[in-house]
Amino acid sequence: MPVKKKRKSSGQAGDETGLKKCKISSYCRSQASSKVISGEEHFSSKKCLAWFYEYAGDDEVVGPEGMEKFCEDIGVEPENIIMLVLAWKLEAESMGFFTKEEWLKGMTSLQCDCTEKLQSKFDFLRSQLNDISTFKNIYRYAFDFARVSASSPYKNMQGICHLYLSTAFF
Repeated sequence: MPVKKKRKSSGQAGDETGLKKCKISSYCRSQASSKVISGEEHFSSKKCLAWFYEYAGDDEVVGPEGMEKFCEDIGVEPENIIMLVLAWKLEAESMGFFTKEEWLKGMTSLQCDCTEKLQSKFDFLRSQLNDISTFKNIYRYAFDFARVSASSPYKNMQGICHLYLSTAFF
């Protein structure tokens, strides 16, 4: 029969570092300190949906009022090029509106479920304009986006696209 070992008192150095003696006679981390990655670093579709509803109306669409609050919360003017690139990323069909499906699909691809995560993606969104093929896609999207909008007459579409996209480089 094996000899039983005595336990060390709780005031020893091993306890101060967050280590405890395991049954297999080796040191291991205590459960409280073993969590390396916090849950906030991971994308949560539930949190993303709750974030959407902060801005959405009764019809489950972020409309002009919600968009204004959204822009204010993320610290961007509605005319900022980031909003155009974000709309492109979300594949929004209508200017000034984000549906729940567009929001969830786009924000999932960006891995953003809160204001802070989206703000940390601003440089990435701006950098999308530096790639020629992506820039062309965004340009086409902006043209079609503005053309479909009821608030903009067709004759001003090319001027709007040039003005909007030219601000990205100056």
